[in-house]
Amino acid sequence: MTALQTTDRLFFAETGISKQKTRNLVTHTLAGSDGGELYLERTFNESLGWSEGRLNGNSFYVSEGFGLRCIANDKFAFASSNELSLAAIKQAADTVKFVRSHALGGSIALPRQRVVRPLYDDANPLLGWDKATKIKLLSDVEEYLLAQDPRIRRVNVSLTGETSAVQIIRADGYRVADIRPLIRLNVGVTVEENGRIEEGGSGFGGRADYAALFNEQAVRGAADEALRQALLNLRAAPCPSGEMTVVMGSGWPGVMLHEAVGHGLEGDANRKGTSAYAGLVGQQVASKGVTVIDQGNIAGRRGSLNFDDEGTKTQKNILIEDGVLRGYMQDQMNARLMGVKSTGNGRRENFQHAPIPRMTNTFMAAGAHDPADIIESVKDGIYAVGFSGGQVNTTSGDFVFEMTEAYPIRGGKVDYDTPLKGATLIGNGPKAMKQVSMVGNDLALDPGIGTCGKAGQGVPVGIGQPTVKMEGLRIGGTG
Repeated sequence: MTALQTTDRLFFAETGISKQKTRNLVTHTLAGSDGGELYLERTFNESLGWSEGRLNGNSFYVSEGFGLRCIANDKFAFASSNELSLAAIKQAADTVKFVRSHALGGSIALPRQRVVRPLYDDANPLLGWDKATKIKLLSDVEEYLLAQDPRIRRVNVSLTGETSAVQIIRADGYRVADIRPLIRLNVGVTVEENGRIEEGGSGFGGRADYAALFNEQAVRGAADEALRQALLNLRAAPCPSGEMTVVMGSGWPGVMLHEAVGHGLEGDANRKGTSAYAGLVGQQVASKGVTVIDQGNIAGRRGSLNFDDEGTKTQKNILIEDGVLRGYMQDQMNARLMGVKSTGNGRRENFQHAPIPRMTNTFMAAGAHDPADIIESVKDGIYAVGFSGGQVNTTSGDFVFEMTEAYPIRGGKVDYDTPLKGATLIGNGPKAMKQVSMVGNDLALDPGIGTCGKAGQGVPVGIGQPTVKMEGLRIGGTG
């Protein structure tokens, strides 16, 4: 059964809503506007948590509803409801109709795009395993970890999974549909030694069913990593402060690129002139060798979608190429106002929100340098391989990030015997991109755990980068 057939059953057959009347209503409501859509969604979500030998969390819910949007120039009207009925859709249509009187014409002709090969299966991951199998996975992780080290005081394991069925109907009656799986496993470990208590965590996930990702080797790998981080924190020393060379490891450290650079490359901020990158297309904004890509069509990745939430096919977008700014991430409205095409980056948290330009999987492309050569080139600096949350000012690009795993580099070698604690990376995104002096050939994407927040909406995303050397960054430390 295709995604369109599945969603027709969910949104029309099971609810009794007339498909043709709904399409006619959308066409009538959006006539004369500059765009918009009816977004239908039903999400099945479950979450299980395990600790101290018992299930401490067990939830399952189904959410459903729609969002109707009408665009006029740089404004839009949006109405949503968790009631899937023709009457509710009609009421929403009455709410947004007034926007038509302000429309300036020039309605965009949107391409009718079809996915040849879906990026993930239509199967519902919630049905892939029964609950007993899921609970056994969680209890097995705790049992495995407790046998590894006597310093472990507590293990927390959680499992989340969801399937979202969406259908988008546009003004011309064109419909596109998708079935979106998303799963994630998290492992947390608390350890204690000589009265010092520390924690470590790890996890992974993606757009697949449970059996496809959660094999014994991968699950134990996540458990081992959580324990490694916790034990590492037990012996971590205060980090010195000052200006120094920083080498960031591959994979998850790309969170800094996502926050400090990625948000500044989204279309709405650049159209309004509130981004540090506004008006700089075609100019050198980063060191040569730096290429930044947002790609929403990587199979199985957490940030991937067959279509964005406006019905535009996702694609590979080169944002910065060899240091030169090539373009921004666009949704339909901002793309039209800027005279370009949508890049498939119109995203929303759920049916209660209107879409806005958002990242999908954003990463720095691989360079030419061997990571070992990058480390060897540093006489004195820091090797940062783990980051947690940070703060970013999108307008200025200023950022502060906490390093969760870092080591000193001395004489071209990483001192793994002296992990650092309490280090913060302080800088400016656009400036930092010009401080990149070497880019490694070891591009890696994160394990599938990223969630991005913007304008009160959270969406799953992917991040990544190769090993990167940056000169003269400011480090805030505790030592």
